[in-house]
Amino acid sequence: MENPMIPQLMAAAPASGSGKTTVVCALLRALRRRGLDPCAFKCGPDYIDPMFHRAALEVPSCNLDLYLTDPARLRQLYSAHLAGHGAAVVEAAMGYYDGAGLTDAASGWQTADTLGLPVLLVVRPGGASLTLAAQIKGLQAFRPDSHLAAILLNGCSASYADRLAPLLERETGLPVVGCLPTLEAARLPSRHLGLYTAGEIQDLSPRLDALADALEAGADLDKLLAVCRRPAPVSAPAQAAPVRARIAVARDEAFCFCYPETLETLARAGAECVFFSPMRDAALPEADALYLPGGYPELYAEALSKNAPLRRAVAAAVAAGMPTVAECGGFLYLGQTLADEAGSVWPMAGVLPGDGFRAGRLVRFGYADLTAREDSLLFRAGERVPVHEFHHWDSTCPGDALEAEKPDGRRWRCGFAGPRLYAGFPHLYLAGRPRLAERLVSAAAAWRKERGKE
Repeated sequence: MENPMIPQLMAAAPASGSGKTTVVCALLRALRRRGLDPCAFKCGPDYIDPMFHRAALEVPSCNLDLYLTDPARLRQLYSAHLAGHGAAVVEAAMGYYDGAGLTDAASGWQTADTLGLPVLLVVRPGGASLTLAAQIKGLQAFRPDSHLAAILLNGCSASYADRLAPLLERETGLPVVGCLPTLEAARLPSRHLGLYTAGEIQDLSPRLDALADALEAGADLDKLLAVCRRPAPVSAPAQAAPVRARIAVARDEAFCFCYPETLETLARAGAECVFFSPMRDAALPEADALYLPGGYPELYAEALSKNAPLRRAVAAAVAAGMPTVAECGGFLYLGQTLADEAGSVWPMAGVLPGDGFRAGRLVRFGYADLTAREDSLLFRAGERVPVHEFHHWDSTCPGDALEAEKPDGRRWRCGFAGPRLYAGFPHLYLAGRPRLAERLVSAAAAWRKERGKE
């Protein structure tokens, strides 16, 4: 029996700021209204855009990143997340061909090429007309197979789209499926790490509905769906592992940067993840390991600091030997103090040396590879692990247990690593390196046994 033909596409753009997230959320809502039960994906290491996908669909989005994941594993993640759904929409990152180290590695194009996806090119006409056709033709010709399949005009009135579409179709050979006009009332606000998180925007659902209404009015979705139907990929059923340990995962407004597929990978390694709020809970849940992901602790430094019982509980757990992973914002929380946006300084957990301060710019931004100097909780000596950094706060003591190297060759020391600890600014992607999840769960299970909890 052949796999069913279902709509699968990537939404990409010539550059950041073209409104891809807005278009994708509108499209997801519109497809859900049609009963297609779509699922969503985001290219790259982005945490925030998938929150909007989830808000649009009420199901988690999945990241696809060819720097953090090899092609075979990426195909597995795609097919597993798509299984049981009737459509897939992938949001590209930055410009279509923009990847790691000024190459096309891990770009939207490389992801579309790896998965064989047709691409909806989202463009803002601005002050261009025929020149826009020249730019699109350049994108078409830049690689032997561009995968470009259709055009959507974003931030464009219906009247101008009606005039521009025949020109673009004649010059590029690509169908223009319509437009999405600018809707000020549905605008998604931004700040230093990109968009505000979905949970911070009031009346988000009505905004997304308004965007879907406008897309359905301004675009021919039947025309779009017709050009992007592909056979659904085959997905092997996930094997559930017996629970060997419990991992306490920080989750609240301050610690919201956690990939759903990281939690799934931990579960497949034998972990039961239990959640707690460093802002509100007075105690840690009963657990055998601690995971403090990234987020916005700098925005909630006062609330985190004033929850002294939880800060003491975290410090005591780490001191007692509980296996602990702390990334970026979680790393800042383990430090001595943290400055908030206003410059006020607040005591943190005090586990590690160093004070968190506002750098006023992106610090060590982008992809890198970590190399371990010796064996530790997650890493083995000489092992290289791909990571990503994206933060405007820094630490007076960022650590020196690991060596980081960017694709352009720049290097620096970073992080704290020991038999039961990883803490540093680099974000890990456990779904791309499942062995790291297995090591964390094994360490948690061993600590559980040491304490006679079995």
